[in-house]
Amino acid sequence: MAFESLADKLQNTFKKLTDKGLLTEADVKSAMREVKLALLEADVNYKVVKDFVKRVEERAVGSEVMNSLTPGQQVIKIVNEELIASMGSEPTDIRLQPRNEITVFLMAGLQGSGKTTSSAKLAAQLRKKKDRNPLLVACDIYRPAAIDQLKRNGEKLNVPVFSPGTDFTVPDIARMAMKEAEEKHYNLVILDTAGRLHIDDSMMEELEDLKAAVPVTQTILVVDAMTGQDAVNVASSFNDRIGIDGVILTKLDGDARGGAALSVRSVTGKPIFYAGMGEKLEDLEVFSPVRMANRILGMGDVLSLIEKAQNADLDEEASLAAYRKLKKNEFDLEDFLTQMRQMNKMGGIGEILKMLPGVGGKLKGAQLPDDKSMKHVEAMILSMTPEERRRPDRITPPRKRRIAKGSGTTIQDVNRLLKQFEQSRQMMKQMSGNMGKGKKGRLPFKLPF
Repeated sequence: MAFESLADKLQNTFKKLTDKGLLTEADVKSAMREVKLALLEADVNYKVVKDFVKRVEERAVGSEVMNSLTPGQQVIKIVNEELIASMGSEPTDIRLQPRNEITVFLMAGLQGSGKTTSSAKLAAQLRKKKDRNPLLVACDIYRPAAIDQLKRNGEKLNVPVFSPGTDFTVPDIARMAMKEAEEKHYNLVILDTAGRLHIDDSMMEELEDLKAAVPVTQTILVVDAMTGQDAVNVASSFNDRIGIDGVILTKLDGDARGGAALSVRSVTGKPIFYAGMGEKLEDLEVFSPVRMANRILGMGDVLSLIEKAQNADLDEEASLAAYRKLKKNEFDLEDFLTQMRQMNKMGGIGEILKMLPGVGGKLKGAQLPDDKSMKHVEAMILSMTPEERRRPDRITPPRKRRIAKGSGTTIQDVNRLLKQFEQSRQMMKQMSGNMGKGKKGRLPFKLPF
């Protein structure tokens, strides 16, 4: 889970502050020492940490905080604002040429950073959200596997890939791709370049030649968030040598620390355009400093949740029916199965819950269904009688044995399902209450609960 380790430490630190009534300067300084240690353990750049802590302390020991009725909350507010500022305050839009001109993105990065996948994700997103007609260009002439991967991703997304082979130089391939784009009216060209295991002169020279050969609109560096401080060092090196316009951070969903996300902007002065939040080709989010800061401090990320719901192919009527049954305390195992199927389209109930303010932290220890267990869940529910699905509290031990036998599972699996059902019902009821209702009793957006 993104930022999980850092988020836990910061939230524990701030709980100590909010549990107190009045705060002293010593309380604030003690808390900031813990914050500093948490950030350093998260692999945030030392200078970034030092400047961050200094800014927060200067604001937090002022009379505005000390004399406040809720000083602990005021400190958290300051930390939140400074976290946002360190990541760039507002999302930075990737720059596109007018639709009647060709936008050219040069995708750079080390081998294994996720550059090829990110190129395809970016093409699909800009086609959908910015109405662009993309052409992916295979410029990695050293690894046939990279070309094959780009072609496979292009096929999955129905995005054309230009690949004349490995017998041409990279600048020549780029020039040929531009001619192809002009002739076939593509207005977005994404150059997927070769990477190396480490930064070397030959790679940099090739990128310099490529930028000289075609009119590159923006140079986008793809870095692996899970490499922490190394990702920041890579970004600095590329920026110094070829100049970059922004960054795509990949594997941010697996980065429990968060060092790269919190350091890149401050160290390089370049914005993070997008964050890769999963393995699926659609898992590319516009990087929002506000949303990231909110996630780190346990404030939820409702806007991302709304976007997930809008992008998923959900059955709105089924969602509304389940919502009404939750309100009447009539939610049963058939509804549970339907909603689990819907939630899986959005990444699973755990992914949804952790985006809600005040709910994500309650997930620890909760046994919630995941993709692997969904087949067993479905088999067990389908092995029940209609009465058992409507009234799970009436499922006795003999019935559990029959359900387990009929679904190829164990009694322990059935007990686990019933526990999951009750936990999920309570959490979804809380989620529905948090979200409230829109006008005329309808939900304000599609959600599977």
